[in-house]
Amino acid sequence: MTLSWEEFFRSVPNELAELFPQGATPWQILDNLKGFIRQHIQPNLPDQVEPGIPLSEPLVLLPGGWMSEGFETVCTDDTKGKMQVWIEGEPVPEATLLCAGSVFTDYRVQFGKGVLVEPGAMIKGPTIILDNVQVRQAAYIREDCIVGPGAVVGHATELKHSIFLKEAKAGHFAYIGDSILGNNVNLGAGTKLANLKFAPGSVKITGPDGRKIDTGRRKIGAILGDNVQTGCNSVTNPGVFLGIDSMVAPNSTVSPGYYPARTIIR
Repeated sequence: MTLSWEEFFRSVPNELAELFPQGATPWQILDNLKGFIRQHIQPNLPDQVEPGIPLSEPLVLLPGGWMSEGFETVCTDDTKGKMQVWIEGEPVPEATLLCAGSVFTDYRVQFGKGVLVEPGAMIKGPTIILDNVQVRQAAYIREDCIVGPGAVVGHATELKHSIFLKEAKAGHFAYIGDSILGNNVNLGAGTKLANLKFAPGSVKITGPDGRKIDTGRRKIGAILGDNVQTGCNSVTNPGVFLGIDSMVAPNSTVSPGYYPARTIIR
């Protein structure tokens, strides 16, 4: 028996349907991630960006293109502490805002609508960031990542060769390597999804029927099903497959393997 992605995720964004064919295993999706991004990415960073140099002024993307003036950024109690783009005294929810001080290592980055990239964030391409994503201060997104609609890559969070599905959130001090976060996943502060097996060879896990499954990957982090929550300072070892609606208690370490839906790990 093997594991298909449908056991962990009830849906995927339309933009990613080709990456998630029926019956594919999560590790096959990770195997194909690099090629998928390079085939489908539509980079839209403006010419004002100088690779490796922090932006000297904020930039805004609207349907008509990029602009560096004619707008204001607003962050008040009325905006619930989130920076917003306003034009002529009205908020513009579909505007994507790259704050001054954000850094891009090359032009291979695609932004959707309503994205916020805060000062101090660094993004490496190729990376696809879909609508209404927040990339917060000091976040570090490395190459070959897809950040799905409404997701949050939080303060001091590092993301490498991974996928966030809709509204997945890693708000504070997290590491996510070679992993997939399902819809509405929430990582507590300091969660680490370890991805590197120290010993030689690929990561093998015990499947639902008790048999060993070889992922074929030496680097694989965690596959977290929809609505999974992890507590602060929790750690998953390479090769954790955690079913829908499961929970990991604070300060817990999760051993490799398959965990069915609604598992509670203490």
